[in-house]
Amino acid sequence: FPMAATDPQVLALAAQITESREQDIPLLLLKLKGILSSPSLGCEESNKTKQDIYDYGLTQYCLLVLKRDHSQLHGAWATAAQLAEILSHCCVGLEVKEDPEEFYKKFLPSVVDTLLVLGKRLQARFIRAIKDKEKQDFLHWFRIVTDAICWLFGGHVQLAACVLQNDRFLQLLIADDVETAIIMMSVLHNILRINSSVLLQVEEETLHSVLDELVYKLSSTTNPAVGSAATKLLLLVAKFCKQLVQLFTARYKGLKGLLSKQWTGKGFDREVNQLLDLLYLEQSGGKGEMQKQHQAACIIQAAWRGCQTRKRLKKLPQAVITLQRSFRAKREQELQHLTKQKEDEALKLQMQLQRQRAMRLFHQRQLALLEVVHASQVNKYMQEMEEKSALTIQRFWRGYRARRIFHQQKQSLKEYKAAIIIQRAACKFLEKRRRRRPLSPWKEPKGLTDEQRLALQQKVDDYIKLHPASQMSEEMSKELHMQAQAKLAQFLLRSRLDQRAAQRREALLAQVNTDVELLMNAPGLAETTEKDLGAFMSRSIPVATKARQTHNAMLKYTRWPWWKKLGDDFMEDDIIPDAAINTELETLFIGGRK
Repeated sequence: FPMAATDPQVLALAAQITESREQDIPLLLLKLKGILSSPSLGCEESNKTKQDIYDYGLTQYCLLVLKRDHSQLHGAWATAAQLAEILSHCCVGLEVKEDPEEFYKKFLPSVVDTLLVLGKRLQARFIRAIKDKEKQDFLHWFRIVTDAICWLFGGHVQLAACVLQNDRFLQLLIADDVETAIIMMSVLHNILRINSSVLLQVEEETLHSVLDELVYKLSSTTNPAVGSAATKLLLLVAKFCKQLVQLFTARYKGLKGLLSKQWTGKGFDREVNQLLDLLYLEQSGGKGEMQKQHQAACIIQAAWRGCQTRKRLKKLPQAVITLQRSFRAKREQELQHLTKQKEDEALKLQMQLQRQRAMRLFHQRQLALLEVVHASQVNKYMQEMEEKSALTIQRFWRGYRARRIFHQQKQSLKEYKAAIIIQRAACKFLEKRRRRRPLSPWKEPKGLTDEQRLALQQKVDDYIKLHPASQMSEEMSKELHMQAQAKLAQFLLRSRLDQRAAQRREALLAQVNTDVELLMNAPGLAETTEKDLGAFMSRSIPVATKARQTHNAMLKYTRWPWWKKLGDDFMEDDIIPDAAINTELETLFIGGRK
C-alpha cells in the first residue's frame, strides 16, 4: 500500500479489509458505493478518491470477488450485481499514471470479460427460474450488470470494440428470451451511439454474426418490442455506416420484403420506412433471376446459421433441468391432490358423524315424547309435528330470501336517492351563484407598439395577396339579397303554419284524452242525471274543476318540507290525491265541440 492516503475513509476501509476474513470482504467492499456517492465530493475529489481506491487495490479486490462463485457470497447475486456497479464506477474517470498499459490493456478488458460472464450467469438463472418473484429479481440484477457495462465503455470508448468482439456478448444477444434480448439490443444501441464506427473496426465474422442475429430476430419473432428494437438497430447501423448498406442489400436480399410484409403497421412504421428507403436507394433498378435466388439463399443461410449457433449453445444440463423441474412440479401436484383428498375424506367423515349424532338425539327425544303422549293421540301428534316442522322450514326460508333481497336493494336504492338529492341541490346552488356573479369590469386592451403594428400589417397584406377576395357587382349583390329575403319569408311562413298545425294536434290530443277520461268515469245510463249531461256539454265547469285541482296541488306543495323541493319538477302524476280529482265529475274542457 502507499505510505499516505488522501481520503481517510479509503484508508480505513483498506485496513479493515486487510484484517478481515475472506468471506467478509464482499460486504466490506459494498461500502465503496457510499464513499463514491458522497455529496461532498466534487469532480476532482471524486477522481482523486477513485485513484486512491485503485492504488490501495480495492478495485482489484472487487474484480477478484466477481470471479469467484457468486452463490457462496453474502447476499449472493444481489451482492455481485452491486459490486459490478461499484467496479464500473471506480474505473470510469480514473487516470492511471503509473503503468497505464497494464490498466488499459489488461485490467479493463478483464473487467469487461468478468461483467459479461456475470451477465451470462444471471441470464441463465433468469431463464431457469420458475417463480415470478425470482424471475423479477434476476432480471433486475441482469439490468444492473448491463448498465454497469454501458457505463464502463461510455467512460472508455476503446472498450466498445472489446465488448462487441467478446464471444459472451454474442451469446447474450442470441438468447431466445424476450426481456434479456431487448436489454442486450439496448446495450448494442449504446455501443453504436458512443462509437459509430465500431462495426468497421471488428472482424468480419463478428460483424456478420451480429447482423445475422438481428435479421433472424426480425424473421423468427412476432413480438413488436423485439421487432422494434432490431429495426432501430439496423437503421442506426445503416445511418452511421453507409458502406454497410451494400452488405444489407447483398447479404439479406429478402430483408425488404420481410420488413414491408411482416412489420408494417406494428407501431414503428417510421423506422421501417426509413430503413426501406435506404435499402431501395442502394439497390439497383433491375433484378434478375440469379439475384432472387441469391437473395433467398442468403436468408436461408442466415436463418440456418442462427439455428445452428443456438443448438451449439444449448447444453444437456438445460434439458435435465427442465425434466427435473417438470418432475418436481408433477410430484408437488400429486402431493397437493393427496392432501386435499385426505382433507375432504376427513371432513366428510366428520359431517357423517355429526349427522348420526343429531339423528340419535332426535330419535331419543321422539321416544321420550311418545312415552308421555297417549297411544290414541300419537298420529295426531306426529301430524302436528310435521306441520310445525314444515312451517318452521318455510318461515326460515322466506325470512332468509326476504333479508337477502332487502340487503341487495336497500343500499343501492339509498345511494341512488341520495345522489339525486345532492345533484339537484348542487345544480340549483351553481345556477344561483352563476346568476349572482357580477360582471367582470371591462379592461382596456393593451395597445400595439409600432413594430407589432408594422408586422401585423405585413401579415395582413401577405394574406390578402395569397387569398384575393372575389369581386361581385352591385346588381349581383341586390339579386342575392332578394333571393335571401324570399327564402327567409318562405321559411317564416312555413314555420308559422307548422306551429299552428302543432297547436291543433295538441288540442285534438287533449280533446281525445278528455273524452276517454269522461267516458271511463261516466255513470251508467240508468244512473245518469242532468248534472252528468252538463259535464259533457258545458264549457265552464271543466275549466273551473281544472283550476281547483291546480290550486289544491299548489297548496299541497307549499306545505312540503324543504328537502322535497330540491328537484326541478315538484309535481308528479301520483302526487295529486284522488279526493281532489273526484270533487267534481267534470275534468277538462272539450275543445272544438259545439
